[in-house]
Amino acid sequence: MTARTDGNLPGPRSVPPSSRTIISLHVGLDFTVAPALRERLIDVLDRGTDLLILDLSHVTPCDAAGLAVLIGTQRRAGLLGITMRLVAPSFPVSKVLGATGLERNFTICSDLSGALAPERHEPAGRPPAPGGAVGEPPPDRLACSPPLLASR
Repeated sequence: MTARTDGNLPGPRSVPPSSRTIISLHVGLDFTVAPALRERLIDVLDRGTDLLILDLSHVTPCDAAGLAVLIGTQRRAGLLGITMRLVAPSFPVSKVLGATGLERNFTICSDLSGALAPERHEPAGRPPAPGGAVGEPPPDRLACSPPLLASR
């Protein structure tokens, strides 16, 4: 089953778990949004999904606080048995991931179709989330933007 949401996400609510959740970040991945983003991602993980995809193609600033959110989300996802993949990190995000060596800790895909495709190997050694088969419902799509983060 796929949970449908609008872009507003007023706060925590009970919805059926989705097999795949895609979150497109349209904010910086830095100290200014890290606390609110962390809470929003924890909420998404706690609602349940098999595959969490973070589209980082529109992220401009990225600092240590943003990396901490990614690392913490990856760790929590792993504890919950959720596969997490990053899609098309922008240049600032790629630069910071490369400089810190953290790109080895994440499954990074160049595009959304690659992130949705079954993978044989995930960094945490987990099998990939099921999905992508013909007839499977579309993923739950969420978008994070400053008004969304401020709504919490």
